[in-house]
Amino acid sequence: MRQVVEFAATPAGRVAYAVTGSGPPLLCLPGWVSHLGLMWEDPAHRRYVEALSREHTVIRFDRVGCGLSDRERTEFTMESELAVLKALAGHLGLDRFALFGTCESGQVAAAFAATHPGTVSSLIVYGSCARGADLAPPAVRESVLSLVRAHWGLGSRVLADIWFPEAPVEVTGMFARVQRAAASAEMAASLLDMFYRFDVTDLLPTVRVPTLVAHRRGSRAVKFELGRQLAAQIPGAQLAALDGRVQPIYAEDGETGAATILSFLRREKSAEIADGPLTAREYQVADLIADGLTNSEIGRRLGLSVRTVDAHVEHIRTKLGVRARTQIAVWARVGSFPAGSPVGQPIRPGGARR
Repeated sequence: MRQVVEFAATPAGRVAYAVTGSGPPLLCLPGWVSHLGLMWEDPAHRRYVEALSREHTVIRFDRVGCGLSDRERTEFTMESELAVLKALAGHLGLDRFALFGTCESGQVAAAFAATHPGTVSSLIVYGSCARGADLAPPAVRESVLSLVRAHWGLGSRVLADIWFPEAPVEVTGMFARVQRAAASAEMAASLLDMFYRFDVTDLLPTVRVPTLVAHRRGSRAVKFELGRQLAAQIPGAQLAALDGRVQPIYAEDGETGAATILSFLRREKSAEIADGPLTAREYQVADLIADGLTNSEIGRRLGLSVRTVDAHVEHIRTKLGVRARTQIAVWARVGSFPAGSPVGQPIRPGGARR
């Protein structure tokens, strides 16, 4: 799978992003610091992204201040993070999408879901917590920030050892090098301090979208109990306990991590279909229309006659109140028609309009 990096303007600066795969959109927020280019060179990370991309249009980006995004940044607030996320979604034409926040970005994802319930179809939070201050006592937090600012090389190795306990030295060494390439010492410290200050405790009970909270049982970076507490505060949230101690979801049994996310998203999609206007077979036909298949191709794929597929397509048009196949494709990908958008406006796979 090939990665192409593009750029979007946001209130905080230009954001580098990459889109892979096809299907319903899954917008993935970065962790503390990231680098789209260097992380794509990690085989474990690439396999994990490719697994998600087989069923979804996966959007990943570097936050402003690190990676391939603009490196200059002066504002370190929740409001600035939410503004960037909203601007990126608008740039891609995403009217409704699943949102995935990992580690530090779990708080941002939860806050966005709480304040934009009509935009977020599902929320996934991995390896995160409600209050950044709970990650470590005040003295430890200050020591980590001082170490990063004073000696980024040593600081990155210390943090790599926390994120990858008992990992081979070449693994922690590579992770530390990516950290240093992704951000300057001052930027890395400022971003970490921002997450230490975040607190979404009051917002969590207001989240009203289907939510999965996944967490490593043995994580040293973010204790499992913090993930359990976060899940308990979100109404109806599901908690998935993953084995292992390594913090990045892709770095230890990434196949299970990807499978856990995909299973949750499939269940939620099935629930939407059950509550929607179409039967399961009609939705299947609509989904293949969105993939660009003709009625003959759909018939061969599903083992149906062309006449039967023709009948399904007519039923879909009648139930949705549309005539054009492009309208069916839009509905299949985003579950609704974008307000004010012209009929048949081209969209990217997964609902992102060109």
